[in-house]
Amino acid sequence: MFRHSIRALVLGLCTLTAATPAAAAMALPAPAPQYRTTPAQAPELRSQTLSDLATAMKAEAFAYACLDLFATEADRQAHPAVGKLFRGTAQTELDGYLRQAAALAGTVGTNGANLRQAISGETYEHQVMYRRFAEQARADGDLKAAELFTELARDEGRHRDAYRTALSAVTTGRGAVPVPPKADRVAVPAGLPKVTAARTKANLQTAMHGEALAHAKYMLFAAHARQTGHAALARLFEGTATVELREHFAGEAALAGLVGTTKANLRKAIEQAADLAPGLAGRATSVGDTAVARYFRNLAAGEAGHAAAFRQALNQLG
Repeated sequence: MFRHSIRALVLGLCTLTAATPAAAAMALPAPAPQYRTTPAQAPELRSQTLSDLATAMKAEAFAYACLDLFATEADRQAHPAVGKLFRGTAQTELDGYLRQAAALAGTVGTNGANLRQAISGETYEHQVMYRRFAEQARADGDLKAAELFTELARDEGRHRDAYRTALSAVTTGRGAVPVPPKADRVAVPAGLPKVTAARTKANLQTAMHGEALAHAKYMLFAAHARQTGHAALARLFEGTATVELREHFAGEAALAGLVGTTKANLRKAIEQAADLAPGLAGRATSVGDTAVARYFRNLAAGEAGHAAAFRQALNQLG
């Protein structure tokens, strides 16, 4: 799995009719611009710029996953206008600006390189991160978290093995790409955290960021595989991406108490819009990475619009 993410969107204003006649119009995100993410699009960038893009990608993938859950809860609480706002914004983040950052950073490579990147991430999650998190949760008395982390460690090992088999098939032309895994989808209702230790809560945050980014990257890898005529590999990446989001991230989110009331979720979304470190555009400009500086300026403007749309929705809920 991975821990690098981005978030930014340019919000357009359009009218959304809510469930009742008294409901006011809400700002919705503009349709996401589409970007290809081929290696040829990535220029040589300074190490600090690449690190800043990684930070941005990390925040964006996590925001997408959160907003997706918030949308489901808004629908459940009979706030369809807010649900539509959450869902549209989330899709814009994933399909537009996360893809743009990935293109700038050169995240997507050849199918073989993408598989090696995935194998490296899955190996770390399987052998190191989730095993350590399980031991710590057990020591801290958070047994449900320990059980979940242990289960996820096993899952990541299976993902790694499937990717290894796929890499052999892709590079040698012998054998077959494995069939994609099936996600055991987890519902995430609003509720309080089901863990008590501060260390477990922090580990759940780290794990959720990793799962969200894995989902986003695997979807990018799947698109590249499909563009290059490897449909079976695309299906493997897509199936694994679904497991990462709908089963792993969701299971962790349920334990972490990530989802609250719709009002609470809107407040969280507003806070997330300010998460990115300031000065990213200036830093990129200072080292001559002008295309990335332009991206970060657009990102900052998009985040301001993003926060404004959620504030408007919160005010309308009263």
